[in-house]
Formats: sequence, C-alpha cells, structure tokens
Amino acid sequence: VQLQASGRGLVQAGGSLRLSCAASGRTSSTYQMAWFRQAPGKEREFVALVSWSGGTDYADFVKGRFTISRDSTKNMVYLQMNSLKPEDTAVYYCAARGVGLPTTRHSTFSYWGQGTQVTVSS
Repeated sequence: VQLQASGRGLVQAGGSLRLSCAASGRTSSTYQMAWFRQAPGKEREFVALVSWSGGTDYADFVKGRFTISRDSTKNMVYLQMNSLKPEDTAVYYCAARGVGLPTTRHSTFSYWGQGTQVTVSS
C-alpha cells in the first residue's frame, strides 16, 4: 500500500485547511485509515481515524474542529481542519492498517505516507 498525502500549507490562526491522502496498491489493507501529527521535538500523536464502515475516532484536542472522511470509491481520505491554532503546527501523516483495532497507537499502523507540513501562524 502506498499513501500520498497532500494539502500542506501556511494559514493564520482561526483558518481552515484540508489534507488529502490517496491510497494505492493493495487497498484491501486500508480497513482503517488515520491521521497522525508530529511537531518538532514531540512524539507522533494520533489525530483522527476512519474505518471502512464509516466509524470515526478523534483525539480530544481536535474534537469539534477537525473532521475525517473517506471516499472508498476513490481510495481517498480527507482531514478537514477548521479553527486552526498555532499548536496545530506539525507534520501530518496519513496511515493505514488492514484490520479494525480498538487502539490508536501508531505502532499498530502498517502503512505510512510521507507527511505534509501544516503551519499555523498566530
């Protein structure tokens, strides 16, 4: 499975940005797809997840601001980010795994995209 993230950008606080992730290859291994992020000097952290069934999960710090969605017909996953804050500045990664697991630990995701930079200015 290959994952290609896009949508990097520089926005002001309070602005919006949409990230996209295109999956190719053995897309049967993308039962759950997720977004993680990593800020400089910090560990990679979970942001949001969407399952093939449409179920979603969010980190508390993005609830009400970010929305994850997927278009399975196009093998795409999106992350709509609204009300962005400077602390949202990070490299965002899309990830996928072939099974549904009740955990968001990044070590359980087998496939990763290359990351895309999101910078939010104050």
